[in-house]
Amino acid sequence: MPAASTPAHDKVAIITGAGSGVGRAVALAFLKDGYRTVLAGRRADALEETIALSGVAAGRALAVPTDVTDKASVQALFAKTKEAFGRVDVLFNNAGVNAPGGILLEDLSLEDWQKVVDTNLTGPFLCTQEAFRAMRDQVPQGGRIINNGSISAHAPRPNSVAYTATKHAITGLTKTASLDGRKYGIAVGQVDIGNALTEMARKMTTGVPQADGSIKVEAVMDVDNVATTVLHMASLPPEANVLFVTVMATNAPFVGRG
Repeated sequence: MPAASTPAHDKVAIITGAGSGVGRAVALAFLKDGYRTVLAGRRADALEETIALSGVAAGRALAVPTDVTDKASVQALFAKTKEAFGRVDVLFNNAGVNAPGGILLEDLSLEDWQKVVDTNLTGPFLCTQEAFRAMRDQVPQGGRIINNGSISAHAPRPNSVAYTATKHAITGLTKTASLDGRKYGIAVGQVDIGNALTEMARKMTTGVPQADGSIKVEAVMDVDNVATTVLHMASLPPEANVLFVTVMATNAPFVGRG
């Protein structure tokens, strides 16, 4: 079990989807850096496992089972954060899902479409709204919101209409919230991730559909590269903001034609 570093600050972060993948990697990075960190996600056991992996001192991490698609659940998340730690300095909107793979656009059910929209778009909106209220009212005022986008926010994969549409919409949320947050000292940015090796992306190592209809193995990168990037964005002083950044496997087939 890794030993946690000595805190150099006392900032408070909320990480959604913190029980696995990108969210877990980011939560571990924030805890190691000294953040008092609230881990949100559907599964309490997965959140507690993330905390156990961090090795942080008791009281610096809080697991809050949360359904980001439910307004009352999101409100409870922020209320418990303020009750435990007094404020919110950083929100990482990370929780997300994809529709079942391989379904043609014309065959995607409304239920599957709505599940992706609710989690990937409505969830970040609800969390952003609560973060605005918290960051507006706290002293000192302000904070930072970082949205998990995707290189799908720039270019789609085949048969990915729901996921890609929501990630394009996250870009709109990022831009608008960045503008609307200025009066409260709230900086909003977005990290677009390409081929970070998580359980969701492991299929890339065995082959995934390409635009030309072929199946090819794709290059991947360690998910800790994403965590380092998000932590850097959060560490900037209030007068600076990374509005958009793309972190991707160097040889991922994103830049180019095919």
